Amino acid sequence: MLAACAAALAVRLLAIALFQGLAAPPDRHAQPDQIDYEATGWELASGHGFAIAGQPSWFRPPGTSFLIAAVYLVAGRSWAALRIVFALLSALTCAVLALPYAYFLVRVASRRLRLALLVASVLPLWVSYLVRVYSWRLILNPDGALNWALNGLGLPDQNIAYTNWAMWLVFTYIWFPFMVLPVYAALERVPYSYVEASADLGAKGWTTLRRVILPLAVPGLAAGSIFTFSLTLGDYIAPSLVGGPGSSLIGTVVFENLGLANNLPFAAAFATIPLAIMAVYLALMKRLGAFESL
Repeated sequence: MLAACAAALAVRLLAIALFQGLAAPPDRHAQPDQIDYEATGWELASGHGFAIAGQPSWFRPPGTSFLIAAVYLVAGRSWAALRIVFALLSALTCAVLALPYAYFLVRVASRRLRLALLVASVLPLWVSYLVRVYSWRLILNPDGALNWALNGLGLPDQNIAYTNWAMWLVFTYIWFPFMVLPVYAALERVPYSYVEASADLGAKGWTTLRRVILPLAVPGLAAGSIFTFSLTLGDYIAPSLVGGPGSSLIGTVVFENLGLANNLPFAAAFATIPLAIMAVYLALMKRLGAFESL
């Protein structure tokens, strides 16, 4: 009930923000450090005192609450929507890789091989997060292991270091164990008699996968996506180390305004956005049975 109320509130706030954005389009070239926050806490909460350099009328919706002001700020920026899509893309990539891998562990691998692969899957979690990110930074460098291996095969260099491609690859690697384990648990609960019954009814392998295995694996996929989506959405370390100038996520913006820019009102307002997004996302995943697989 609480998640549904939060989702309804977030949708309403987004609608208000988008409506105001259509009425007064923001400056797409304005950066977060161009916002003037020389306003008191009361002015901030009431929606006054916000101004974009060169656009004093953009961020002055009178009577707007603190949360509406934050949603309005994000709705007016196309890059924020792209970062949400980036988090969804990372979760989708992990799901696409985890489903066949978990099915292999459950139905194909022997007991000894299954145990070895499960240990190998969770082994990176025993290593520090910073060590893993720095390792990928070294691998993806122009003179790193990736280009060395490609040159050994006679292939040209792939300069993907400090790009969104590098960040996507690193996030997929880091959050992959968080997707594999819920999917593995969901597939392990599927009785093999379901697969046999599907084969007895004349279904081929692809039909059995699409109509029997995949629907029963959806709760595990939804549970894993909660981890991968939320962790990607709020991460600020990996974008800073392996991403480029345009690789800032929501967590990166909050971190920069807390430390470097010292814009505490902006960071506080911006931090409400992932909370609203996760409230909506959790409500959707609950309908898919994600909490039953956690």
